[in-house]
Amino acid sequence: MNEIEIIDTNADNICDYGFCGVKNIKQEGYKRKTDWLKQRFSEGMRFKVLYSAKEGSVGIIEYTPGKYTWRAVDASGYMVIHCIMILPRKYKEKGYGSLLVNECIQDAKKEKMYGVAVVTRKGPWMAKKDLFFKNGFELVDEAPPDFALLVRKFKKSAPSPKFRGDWRERLSQYSKGLTIIRSDQCPYLAKWVKDISETAQKKYGIKAKIVELKNCKEAQNAPSAYAVFSIAYNGKLLADHPISNKRFMNIMDKELK
Repeated sequence: MNEIEIIDTNADNICDYGFCGVKNIKQEGYKRKTDWLKQRFSEGMRFKVLYSAKEGSVGIIEYTPGKYTWRAVDASGYMVIHCIMILPRKYKEKGYGSLLVNECIQDAKKEKMYGVAVVTRKGPWMAKKDLFFKNGFELVDEAPPDFALLVRKFKKSAPSPKFRGDWRERLSQYSKGLTIIRSDQCPYLAKWVKDISETAQKKYGIKAKIVELKNCKEAQNAPSAYAVFSIAYNGKLLADHPISNKRFMNIMDKELK
């Protein structure tokens, strides 16, 4: 076995590897993510693991055809990257990120797609632009507060993907109380949603309503570009990406002053 290899997972072998920095297969988030992936493979989702013979899973890339993306974008005809991650730090800056991106590019070409799209941001929890710019991507759209939609087209004449927009209208359906919008796309959410819900009840006397995104269409119509997690309070978007319980308390303390 090579020191580093890329493993293309499927419903049969996904449980053989840790991913996204989570290696405890008994964790609820790991189980939920695994079940979520097993349902997505039939839609064309690819989940590839950067695997070290010495340390196991040290990176991942997840992507799917635009029709089935769990981001709030219109990207039909494109392959959409959901996540890319390299852990631990010593494996960064060694070209592995570009290696994983190229896996997606090659798969998109094989499937005769328009190209590859990805949502990035300046803030936390998503990949930054630099990795994609050096791999031939360009900016095609932006969404608040700092999300950017990048694309690498295989033909310049191809239509450009775009964010869904109408963010205020999407948010308006959560105008009363505390709502946590979540999916199983991220393995960290199970614990954080539980902790935040308990804190909301115990510390603030607020019972959180939890909205489970059950399919890609619901995710594409979420009130933030990240789509698969957000928190709304009385019609205001408090979080547009995953946050810890501590961060939630900091936000709520300021909100309720």
